[in-house]
Amino acid sequence: MAAWVWIVIAIGVLVVLGLVGFGMRRGREKAQRREQAQELRQEADTRTRQAEEREQVAHEQQEQAREAHRVAAEVGARADQLDPDREAPDDE
Repeated sequence: MAAWVWIVIAIGVLVVLGLVGFGMRRGREKAQRREQAQELRQEADTRTRQAEEREQVAHEQQEQAREAHRVAAEVGARADQLDPDREAPDDE
């Protein structure tokens, strides 16, 4: 065979090898991106759960604070009724 045939075959082999290598690299990159996306999704799920838990705790604390204010107001009203030095609002 002529030398130019071997050159064409060699160039063809190099092109095929380059395309295969490029495809493999691209496949690895896609796999890495999928893995990173999965990790980010898991982190987002964890943070969402934590935020929901914190919201629930905050809601419970808010309810407890309202109850504490209500009890304090009742106790203060009873103290005002019992205190002989305190004038009743109707006496003014």
